[in-house]
Amino acid sequence: MPSATRTPAPTATRTPAPTGWNPPSNLVTPLNEVWQHVESTYGNLYGFRNYGWDQVIAGNGSINYCVRWDSDAPVSAALRDQIHASLARQFKKWMDAMLDNGQGTNGWPYTNVNIKVVGWAVRDRNTLQWSDNSFDIYVNNIAENAPQCAPPCGRFFNQDGDYSDCPGGFDHHYDMSLWLTKGMAGGAGGDWGQRVGSEYFVNNLNSENIHIFLHEVGNTFGLDDFYDWTPTGINSFIMNAGSASQITDFDKWMLRDFWRHLKNRYGY
Repeated sequence: MPSATRTPAPTATRTPAPTGWNPPSNLVTPLNEVWQHVESTYGNLYGFRNYGWDQVIAGNGSINYCVRWDSDAPVSAALRDQIHASLARQFKKWMDAMLDNGQGTNGWPYTNVNIKVVGWAVRDRNTLQWSDNSFDIYVNNIAENAPQCAPPCGRFFNQDGDYSDCPGGFDHHYDMSLWLTKGMAGGAGGDWGQRVGSEYFVNNLNSENIHIFLHEVGNTFGLDDFYDWTPTGINSFIMNAGSASQITDFDKWMLRDFWRHLKNRYGY
């Protein structure tokens, strides 16, 4: 009589959890090169806590701006509103890079990041040609030889989120400054905000891409500059200053890679 045989139990198949990280194959090598360069050159890459990412998360999907009007050119209410609209439209281009089919990629929690201007800083109140109190106005508070918004209201100065010394409290705080400087060529960007020429920004209010400003926002989110090298096979992209006038696919994936490496600090 043949002996009974035991049929092996089927082996469970474990499907790996999706990582949300699926860059085009031609970008894998250059993206890896960029991150290796970032890790080897940033002094406090994982310890720094005031990237644009930190600010958006702290604001639950919103960013407040204050405009440092480092110019004596008058600003009408209409020009003010155009500057605000252009700022929001340009910032949105980076945030849209975090979306796939309208949904956040790789755990990114926001389908829209709200940009609001809460204040203006000037040397002379008469430069601003409106009289209502719809925005906080800071007059002749000078730092770095330019008007600045009140430090007690600025995230750069209060990274613990305590705005108890800010008149109006949290609702009147600003996360970043849009620093518009008369006669400036080029730009600068960091966790404090972005700085470009006032004439340049105003003259490009209706441009599809204000490319110097876009580059500086990339810096705010931690993206590197490429002054002395370029990744394999990639030459034209907005973070390589002067080589592109709009956010490219490579810029988009560098942004997503930065999020991929930081998102666990926010529980994603």
